[in-house]
Amino acid sequence: FRLALIQLHVSAIKSDNLQRACGLVREASAKGAKLVALPECFNSPYGTQYFKEYAEKIPGESTQKLSEVAKECSIYLIGGRSIPEEDGGKLYNTCTVFGPDGALLAKHRKVHLFDINVPGKIQFKESETLSPGNSFSVFDTPYCKVGLGICYDMRFAEMAHIYGQKGCQLLIYPGAFNMTTGPAHWELLQRGRAVDNQLYVATVSPARDEKASYVAWGHSTVVNPWGEVIAKAGTEETVVYTDIDLKKLAEIRQQIPILSQKRCDLYGVEMKK
Repeated sequence: FRLALIQLHVSAIKSDNLQRACGLVREASAKGAKLVALPECFNSPYGTQYFKEYAEKIPGESTQKLSEVAKECSIYLIGGRSIPEEDGGKLYNTCTVFGPDGALLAKHRKVHLFDINVPGKIQFKESETLSPGNSFSVFDTPYCKVGLGICYDMRFAEMAHIYGQKGCQLLIYPGAFNMTTGPAHWELLQRGRAVDNQLYVATVSPARDEKASYVAWGHSTVVNPWGEVIAKAGTEETVVYTDIDLKKLAEIRQQIPILSQKRCDLYGVEMKK
């Protein structure tokens, strides 16, 4: 099946972001994409100072638009971190998924909050405004089972391993790595998660905006279960297409059967809730 990643240029005007995103979703559908993903923070600038201002409830304005365009195009639509979600007085970094009938299939709240300090390069603390999610998020399609993470979630191999145990063959991480962590780890982490679990990994970033307070790395990418980069964007606004070949995935798992060779008598990773 064809996967499309929309590397969107995000402005400070929510309505413009929504309109442009929906237009690119329609374009991707017209080119045969069955599953379309938007980047982390696609409808607002990324930064702790913006989260409260742009926050919405779910359902709300942004998710209603996503539901409508998913139904119109009869696709599976992953809404990046569609919005900072407000719920019960707390804010979450939330990704929603809508099916071809417009129904909400999954709502993933970022589990691992991005609190880092690289002296002289970047300091960022999502926990100043956001609360963490506490659950894994998997949804089914006619093609395969898909697992969701958001950006920093990708650094935690245990999470990807649990998704593999749950039968996922594709992991999608809307993300916004920056100009320090992007060149160092963006592709490396994707390839690691793909090879460790013998599945496809897709990441979708906002386009780079050098004038933004937080500059995203860009380079939305798809990696196959062999660890090969099979599609990759540059830094500009674009749509990346790739065909997900589940037969190739099955062949790789047969050739190097690590999933059946794990020493569960010696070690293990388990989901606690």
